[in-house]
Amino acid sequence: MTFTASATVRAEEFSAPGPGIFDLPGIAGSAVTKPMVQLVLAAIIIFAFLFLAARQRSLVPGKLQFAGEGAYNFVRNSVARDVIGGHDFQKFVPYLVAMFFFILVNNLFASVPFIQFPTFSRASMAYALAGLSWLVYNAVGVAKHGPIGYLKLQCVPSGVSPVMYPLLVPLEFFSNILVRPVTLALRLFCNMFAGHILLVLFSTGGLYLIESGGIGYVAGPLAWVLAILISFLEMLVQFLQAYVFTLLNAMYIQGALADEH
Repeated sequence: MTFTASATVRAEEFSAPGPGIFDLPGIAGSAVTKPMVQLVLAAIIIFAFLFLAARQRSLVPGKLQFAGEGAYNFVRNSVARDVIGGHDFQKFVPYLVAMFFFILVNNLFASVPFIQFPTFSRASMAYALAGLSWLVYNAVGVAKHGPIGYLKLQCVPSGVSPVMYPLLVPLEFFSNILVRPVTLALRLFCNMFAGHILLVLFSTGGLYLIESGGIGYVAGPLAWVLAILISFLEMLVQFLQAYVFTLLNAMYIQGALADEH
């Protein structure tokens, strides 16, 4: 009875991680925060990697050139060319390559010791990136079809009776013009947010269970093992989210360039 009451009190003392863990203070009392530094650091890492990989190109590539070419060709061939098409894809490759690796590196920061924070678990940063994407694919569509032609392309489905236009046109406008950047950002943000909370929960919960004693000596280490396994799963999710975000951008660009909706 005493042990049960003690365990109940200890359970009430545990404070589960919540959104507050994402409210990081400024660095050295300034307005500059850790995620802001990570954005700059990711850009430097990507530039340095691609610059060094391309600096001394040779017919027989070295390890760094081979890695750089493989990374570049993955986005160029598997995303840009396959989705946008062979005629128009080349001019969008730099944008898509930069986007993929920028998101990937920022996501992987969640698994890097002493950083361990996914940059895009901050909603504002995910929405800023989605806003940039919205500007790019809409600008591409307007440049090719003109403002009226592009709106018609996005909002008026082909092969549909005009009788249905009052119902379908507002829905298409809402879906294709307004909602896309929101869902694009939410997908990235929510995955990074949820994964980070889950890892913090298992890590801190494991420590708490061990400190509680009793069965916690068994449950605590088990929670840490689960945290390690989830960390590996999160690395896969971090890659997939970068890939999906870039893939959807390519699809939206292809849709903006298409002649028929």
